[in-house]
Amino acid sequence: MAHARDALWESGHDESVEVNQRALIDKVLARYSGEFTVFRELLQNSDDASATAVEIHFETKEYSERKNKASDEPVDSSAAPEDSGLPDLKTALVHQWTFKNNGIIFRDEDWSRLKKIAEGNPDEEKIGAFGVGFYSLFSVTEEPFVTSGGQWMGFYWKDKKDQLFARRGKLPDSPDNSWTTFEMGLREPAPIPPPFDFTRFLASSITFMRHLLDVSVFLDDKRLSRLTKAPGAPKALSIPKGLKPSSPLNMMQVNGVQSTPLSIKAEVMQWVYMAGTEKPQPKKEPPKPAAGTGGGGFFSSLFSTITGSSAPTRTATPTPVPTPVPKVDPRAIVESNVVLSIFAADIAVKLDQKMITELNRSTKKNPPTRMKYELIYTGKAEYDASKSEDEKQGRTTGSVFQGLRADIDGSGQAKVFIGHSTAQTTGIGGHMAARFIPTVERESIDLVDRNVAVWNKELLYVGGFLARSAYEIEMEHVQQLWDAASSSVGPGNSIDPQLQASLRARAIHALKFFTFHPSTPSSVVANALEEAFFSCTASSRFSMIVGHKGFPIISTAGVRDAADVRYPDPAFADFVKELPVVPSDVLKEAKAMVDTLRTRGMIKEITFVDVLQELRNRPLSESEMIACFKWWIDMYNHSNSTNLAYVRSQLLGAAVLSVEEKESKSGQIIPLSVVESFISRKSGSTGALIPTDGPLPPHLMPVAVSRHFDSQALENAFGWRELGLIEWLRHLTSPPAPHDVEHDVTQSAPWAERVLQVVSRAWPSLPQAQRDEVATILRAHACVPTSAGLKKPEEAYFQSAHIFNDLPVVTFPSGTVIKAPQERFLQGIGVRKHVDLQIVFDRMIKTGDWTIAELIKYLVAVQSTLAPVELERLRMTSAFLRELRPDENRPENGKLPRHRAGDLYEPLEVFRDLKMPVIDWGTHPKWRSNSEEAKFLFKLGLRRYPPLPGLVGLVASPDEKIHSVALKYLLDNYTTRYADYDPDTFANVPFVPALKDGKRHLAKPYEVYSSPEWAALGFLITDPSLKGEALINLKIQEHPAGTKLVNLLKTSPPTTEELAKQWFTALAGRVSAFSSTELRILSQTAFIPVKGTHGVTRHLLPTQCYFKGDSQAQFHSKLFTFVDFGTTANTFLGACGVKHEPSVEEVAKILLDNPRRFYELAGGKDNYLTELRNIAVNWRQVSSGTMARLKRATVLHGSRRVKKEKAGSSKKAGDDLAGELEEEDWEHQYDLLSSDKVVIADETNAYRMFGDVIFTAPQEDLLEEFYMELGCRRLSGLVREEYQTRSEVVGSRKAAETRALILERLPLFLHEHTHTKTRVSYSWLNDEKNFIVKTFNKLTVTKTLQFGDKRVSKSQDASAVARRINRGPIELWLAGNDQVDMYEVSTSMCKHLFNASKANDSLLFMTILSTDLRALRRRGYNVDRILRQQKADRLAAEEAARAKNAELANQSSSSPSSDTLVSASTKPDAGSPLLSDPSSTSDESTKQTSRPMSMVRQSFDAVKRKLQKDNTGHAGGSADPSQEESGADLPLLPPRPNRPLTPQPHVTPRSSIAANIDMAIRACKEERGGLLRNRQQMQMVKESLNEGYCDISGHPTDMALVGDMGGIKVFVAKDVPDVKSFMQTKSEPLARFIYTIRPLQEVFTLPPTSLHIFYDRAGELIAFNRNASLFLNLRYFEQWHDGEVRESKLTDAYISWYFTLAHEIAHNLVKAHNSEHEFYFSSICEQYLPAFMKLIAGR
Repeated sequence: MAHARDALWESGHDESVEVNQRALIDKVLARYSGEFTVFRELLQNSDDASATAVEIHFETKEYSERKNKASDEPVDSSAAPEDSGLPDLKTALVHQWTFKNNGIIFRDEDWSRLKKIAEGNPDEEKIGAFGVGFYSLFSVTEEPFVTSGGQWMGFYWKDKKDQLFARRGKLPDSPDNSWTTFEMGLREPAPIPPPFDFTRFLASSITFMRHLLDVSVFLDDKRLSRLTKAPGAPKALSIPKGLKPSSPLNMMQVNGVQSTPLSIKAEVMQWVYMAGTEKPQPKKEPPKPAAGTGGGGFFSSLFSTITGSSAPTRTATPTPVPTPVPKVDPRAIVESNVVLSIFAADIAVKLDQKMITELNRSTKKNPPTRMKYELIYTGKAEYDASKSEDEKQGRTTGSVFQGLRADIDGSGQAKVFIGHSTAQTTGIGGHMAARFIPTVERESIDLVDRNVAVWNKELLYVGGFLARSAYEIEMEHVQQLWDAASSSVGPGNSIDPQLQASLRARAIHALKFFTFHPSTPSSVVANALEEAFFSCTASSRFSMIVGHKGFPIISTAGVRDAADVRYPDPAFADFVKELPVVPSDVLKEAKAMVDTLRTRGMIKEITFVDVLQELRNRPLSESEMIACFKWWIDMYNHSNSTNLAYVRSQLLGAAVLSVEEKESKSGQIIPLSVVESFISRKSGSTGALIPTDGPLPPHLMPVAVSRHFDSQALENAFGWRELGLIEWLRHLTSPPAPHDVEHDVTQSAPWAERVLQVVSRAWPSLPQAQRDEVATILRAHACVPTSAGLKKPEEAYFQSAHIFNDLPVVTFPSGTVIKAPQERFLQGIGVRKHVDLQIVFDRMIKTGDWTIAELIKYLVAVQSTLAPVELERLRMTSAFLRELRPDENRPENGKLPRHRAGDLYEPLEVFRDLKMPVIDWGTHPKWRSNSEEAKFLFKLGLRRYPPLPGLVGLVASPDEKIHSVALKYLLDNYTTRYADYDPDTFANVPFVPALKDGKRHLAKPYEVYSSPEWAALGFLITDPSLKGEALINLKIQEHPAGTKLVNLLKTSPPTTEELAKQWFTALAGRVSAFSSTELRILSQTAFIPVKGTHGVTRHLLPTQCYFKGDSQAQFHSKLFTFVDFGTTANTFLGACGVKHEPSVEEVAKILLDNPRRFYELAGGKDNYLTELRNIAVNWRQVSSGTMARLKRATVLHGSRRVKKEKAGSSKKAGDDLAGELEEEDWEHQYDLLSSDKVVIADETNAYRMFGDVIFTAPQEDLLEEFYMELGCRRLSGLVREEYQTRSEVVGSRKAAETRALILERLPLFLHEHTHTKTRVSYSWLNDEKNFIVKTFNKLTVTKTLQFGDKRVSKSQDASAVARRINRGPIELWLAGNDQVDMYEVSTSMCKHLFNASKANDSLLFMTILSTDLRALRRRGYNVDRILRQQKADRLAAEEAARAKNAELANQSSSSPSSDTLVSASTKPDAGSPLLSDPSSTSDESTKQTSRPMSMVRQSFDAVKRKLQKDNTGHAGGSADPSQEESGADLPLLPPRPNRPLTPQPHVTPRSSIAANIDMAIRACKEERGGLLRNRQQMQMVKESLNEGYCDISGHPTDMALVGDMGGIKVFVAKDVPDVKSFMQTKSEPLARFIYTIRPLQEVFTLPPTSLHIFYDRAGELIAFNRNASLFLNLRYFEQWHDGEVRESKLTDAYISWYFTLAHEIAHNLVKAHNSEHEFYFSSICEQYLPAFMKLIAGR
C-alpha cells in the first residue's frame, strides 16, 4: 500500500492552501474579550521597545480635518462653539485613535514580523510571545497605519475582500520621526473609552512596566490626564531565615529580595472626574466569570465599573449619599499621587533542555534565565492615607489609584499582571507581576498545557514564597518597634496601650493583606499561592540548623512564633495572663487568617501544659486562684479522661497561692501541694461553726478562696476533705506546736467555753460514731469549767447531782445557764448527772442505812442518767438478798450471801412452791409486778419465769407435787412464754404422763401416742388426763411413724392369723401415711402369717400372696398362695403388694418352670389353651427375657393329623389318598413343642396335603399371631409350587369370560375388602398387558414341603392357578379339561392381590364371583351404585393419567433433564402416590403396611398434597414405579423398568426408622468451602439421571460465599450483578427469610450452621442437599412468601419450607428419588409433625 501511495504522489501536482485572513483575524480577536485590549497590547509593545513616554490621542473628525490642512495656520484649539463649552466626554464622538511612543524605532525585522500573524518576538526578555497583539488593532479599525523611524506601513483589504495586504514606504524628514505612531481610523465614530476608568487602567498598567514612566491622554489638543511614575532606589532585603528559596521541582531559585518604593503622580482634568463612574463598593465574595466568556472586561473585573459589555456579578451595597461637591472649573487640573512598596524576587531559572524545547514550542521563544517576580504591598500608613484622600475629595468616583490600593477585603481587585493586568485575581490584597505564560488572549494563566502548567506552577510557588517573605519582613518591623518600646519602659512595665494598638493594627493589616481568598477565574492560583505561602518553610531538620522561628504573628506579648501563641479561651483569661494569646481585635478583624492558622494546626488551643507553665512561673493571687479553681472544677466535671488523677497531681504540684497581708495577718505563700482540707460554709455543715479567728491546721485552704466553691466540688476535683469538727478539736488539743495561752483549752476558761459552745451546737447533727470520738478527745483533757476550775468531763457534775455538797459543778465564766442542748452534749462527753454507784454502795449500803427497796427506789429516780456501762455494772453486782424458805436456817455467821438480780426470781407463790430462789423484797412496800421498781429490777435481770429447759426438768421430777405444779405452769403459760417449745429438744427427757399395760409412767415425747388403738401393738399411749389442747401444745403424735411400723413388722411380725387381722385392720387406716419406699420395703418383707399343710405357720412376702375370691375355684390355687384377712385388713395388704390374681408374667414363668406339670394341673388341652390365650392377649406385658425363654421352651401346643386305622387298608394306599380323606377319617395327635417345631397352617390346601407330616398351631387368629411372634413359620412359606401344563387353548372363550367376570366383580370385592391394602390397583389390573388369562388342556400342581429334615412332595390336578414373575403381569391359568373352580380362582388371585391373604378373603371373592348379580343384590350388595361409582372413578383416573402423561411428554421434550432435587418444573403430584410394578413387594410396601393410616397421617398427607400441588415442581413427588402400589384409587403411569426387588417377610421396627431419622438430622453440617462449583461436565450415572438425584450439578454457574447473616452463610451465583453489595441490597428479604427458617431449624433440631441460603438469577433450583449441607433459594422465597411474611403471615411459608427441609434431610439417607426416599421423607414429616403443629398453632 505504501508503494502505491508513493506512485500516486509522483503523478500528482501541488496546490496552495488558502487562508481567509479576515476570518482568521476575527477568530483571533474573538478570544480577546477584555476591555482596553488595543491599548494593553500597544502599551506592552511600547515597554518592550524601551519607551519611557506614551501619548494617546482621541481625535474628532473636525480636529483631524483641521490638523490635516495643508496650510501652515496653527490649529485653533478653541474652534468649538462658544456656547457649547467643553464637549460631553461620555457622548462626544471621535473618528481616530493615535498611539505614540518614544521607544526604539522599528528595525527591518520588526517591519517584517509586523506583517506576520502568530510570529511573536523571539527576544526572551520581551513579554510578547504569540505574535497576535498588533492584530488587536483590527478590532477598531479596518486599515491601521504605522510610522516609525522615517518609514511607514499601511494595511488594507485588497478589493475590499478577505485578503490582507500591507504597503510600505518612507516618510519625509521630520522631528517626529523618532516616535513610533499607530494611527487607527475607527470603522464607526464612537465615544472615547470612559476617561476616568481609562486613567485608572493606565495607572495600573504602568506600575509594573520596566521602562515606561510617562503616559498622557489627549482629546484633540486637550490633555485629559497625565501619569508619571517615579521609582525610588531599590533596597536589598535579606531572605527571612528558614524559608526554602527553591521551587518544588528546583526549576527556579530566588537569589534575593528587594523592596522598591514607587510614587505615581496623576494630573487629571476636573473634566475627567465630572464624566467618571461612581466609586465601586468592596465585594464580599470573589467575582465569578460570566458564562460563555473567558472573564469579563478589564474594568469590570478590576474596578467593577458599570460600562462596557460586562455585567456586575452582584448588586453593589448602597453607599451613603456623598457630600455635595462645590462647583469647580472643569479645566482645572487635579493632582494626586500614591506611594507603593514593590517587593521583587530575583529569580534564577534552571531548566533542562527538554523543558526549554517544549516551552519554546508553546511560546515561540526560549524561557528567560533570570527574571523578577513583583508584589505590590500597600502598608498600613499608605493604605490609610489613600483612604483618607478618597474621603477628603468627596467624589463618588474615588481615587484613580484605587485599583493599586491593597484589596484588604478580598473583593477580587488584586490581579496577576503579565506585563498588563489579566482577569486572573491573586486571592490576596496586592497585585502580582511575573513572567507567567498566559493563554493566547492574555486574560488568565495557562494551567492546561502540560509543560506550560509546570512552568506556571513553579512560578506560583515563587509568588507564595515572595508573599511569605514580605509578610515576615513586615512582622519583623513590627517586632522591632515592639521590642524597642518594651526596652524603653523597663522590665515589669507594659507598653503604652496606644502604641500596642497601633502595632497590632499594622500587624492586622498585614494579616488581612495576606489572607487568601478564592481566586477567579481559576481557583488553582490562590490555592497554589496559599500552599506555597505556608509550606515554603524549610524542613524540620533544616529549621533546626537555621533557627527559623516558624510563622510570626502578633500576640498579647508582641510578635511571636505561632507555635508559641495560643487561641484565647475565656476560661483561662482571669489567671493565665503571661501566656501569649491572639488579641481579641486580631480575632475580630483578621478572623479568616486566624481560622486558617488554626485549621493548619499552627495556632493551638491553650493546653494543660500551658497552664502548668503559667502556674510554675508565678504564684496566683486569691482572685486568680479562684478563677483557676473554677476552670479546673468545670473541666473535671465534664472530662471523660481516665488520667484525671495524674493531671490533678500535676496541677496541685505547680500551683502556688499568694495571700496578701491584711490588717494584723501577715501574707502567706501556700503551695497547693500541702493543702489537704477546707472549711465548708454551707448551711448545716459542722465546719461552718468553726471559728476562723482561732488556731487552724496548716494544711487548710484559706477560707477566702474555699468559700466561693461548693464542698462537693472541692472534694471531687481536688481530692481535699472538709475540715471536720473532730480534726479541728484534735488540732486544738494536740497541736504540732503549743498554742498561745489565750487559745489553750486547758488554760483559758473563756476559750474552753467557746470551744464547748461550738461543739454543743454541732452535737445534735453528729452521728454516734463521731460523738464517741469527740467524747474521747475531750475526756482526755481538763477542758470543762467548773466551780473547782477546769476539770476533765468525768470529774465534773451537773447541778442536779445534789447528794453531796463537795462535788465540782459545771460553771461557765460568762455565766451562761446550761440549757437542754448543752446539757445533752456535756452529758455525752462524760459530765455526770449522778454520783458513782460504787460511792453510793460504799456510803449507803455498807452502812446498812438503806434496804433493797429503798436502794431500788433511788436508782429508779436516777435511772435516766445511768450510763449503759453503769447499768451493766448493776447487772453484774451481787447486791441482792435471797428470801429464806421456811425449812432453811440462817448461816452461822449471820451474814446472808448476796446474789445478782439475774440469779433470783420475783417473789411469787408459784416460785416458792417450785422451791426456786426469789428476791428478799420484804413486806413494805408490797411487791407489785407492774411497779416502776419491779420494772427496773426486771431490767437488771430479775427473772419473771423459769427457762423452758429448767421447767421441763421440774416437770420430769419424781416429786409428784413439783411435777404437777410444773406441768400446770408449763401448760398455763405455753402461749405467752413457752410457744417455742420443741419436742426434739427434750426427746430424751421422760416427762410426758403415759400408760403402759394400764400403769402410769413418765415417757419421752416420741415414745407415746395419743390414739389408744396403738396399745394393742405394744406402744405407749398418753395418760387420759392429757386432753385436747394440752396434747397439741406438747406436740404428742397421734400415730406412730411409718418407719416404726415397718420396723415393727420386720422385727416382730404377728404370729397368728387372728393377731395379724387385728394388726392389719389397725394399719389399714394408716396406708396413706406410708411412703412409696416404705411400701416397697414391706412388699419385700415376709410378715404375712400363713398356715401350711401341716399346721405350721410361716411368713410370706406380700408379692407371694394373692387374695382369695373366684380364683379359689381355678387351678391357680394349686400353684399360688391365697389369703383373706377381711375387707379392711386386705386394703393394707393390697397396698403392700398382695395381688388379686397372678400376672401374665408370673403365669408365664410358672409355665416355663415345668410345662408338663402345668399342662397336668390345668387339666388338659382346653385349660392349657386358655392360659396360652391369656398370654397371647397380653404378651406385650411379658418381659423380653421371658419372651426369649418362651421362644426356646417346649410350651407351644401343637397338633398333627393321624389317619385312623381301618381294617384291610394299606399304608401306601393311605398315603396316596391322604389329600382326599374326609375329616372323620383323621384323628389328632397333641404335644408341647418349641416354636421351631410348630407351623402355622395358613393355607388350607397345603394343610390337607401335609397335615400328617407337621405339627400345626391351633387355627385361631389370636394364637396364630402369638405363635408367629414366638418364631413359628407359615406353612405357605414352606411349600413351593411347580406347575405343569398341557398345550394352550388359544382364543379360549373360557379365558375371556373368566377375565371379564373377574374384572366385573373385582370392584365389588375390593369395596367389601377393607382390612388390608391391595398390592395392585384395579386400574392397573384392567390393562390387558397387566392381567392375562390363559387356558391349557390340563394343569397339574406339585407342592413340595421343606421343613427341617422333612421333604415331602405331592401332586394334584388344578382347575386354576395364578402366577407373577418378578414385576411382570399377573397370569391366570385355567384348566380346559375341567370346570372352573371359582374357589381356586379366588385363592390364586388373592395371593397376588394381597401381601397376606386369608381363607375368608378367598371365600368372599369366590362368593362374589360365583353368585348371580341379582342374588348379590338380594343379599344387600348395592351392585349398581358400586359398579357405577367404580366405573366413573376408573374413567376419571384414566383420563387424568393420560393428561398427566401428555404434560410430562411435552415438558420432557421442551426442557433438558435436570438432576436437581427441588425444581420449579412440573413433576408428578406428590399428593397422588403412584402404583408400583405388579410384582413389587418392596420394603416400602411392607413398611407402609406395618404402619396403619391414622387420622393425623391423613391430615398430614392432605396438607402435603395441597402444598405440593400449589408449589408445582417441588421435588417431593417421584415417578419411581416402586410407588405404584401405594394406592388403589389413583391413575396409573406407565411403569419404568427397574431392578427386581426381593420380598421381605419382616417389618422394620419403628425404633430403627427413628434411629435413621436421628442419624439424618445429626448428619447435617456446615458448608466449609467458599465456592460451590457446578458439575455440568461431570460423568452422569444413569441411575441418578433416572431417579432425579439431587445436586447442583445442573446449575449453570458457580456460587461464591458473599457473607453471612445471623450465623447463616449466603452464597450467590457468579452471574448475579453487584455481588459485593448483595448483602446490603438484600438485607431485608434475607432477614425475613432467616426469621422464617430459624423456627423450622429448631423444629427439626438441626445444627444451626447446617442451613445455607443461595441466590441465582434464573433456574428451577428451589433447594438442594450438598454433602449433608442444606441450601435454600432466596429468590423463591421472595417470589412466593416474602410479601406475606412482611405482613406477619407466616403460615404458608412455614408449611412450604417445612416440607422442603424434610425432603432435603431425607437425602442424607437416600440420595435417589425413589420409594425409599419418599418413605423417609414421610417418616421425617410424621416424626416432627407435633412440634411443627405447635409452631403453627403459636402463630
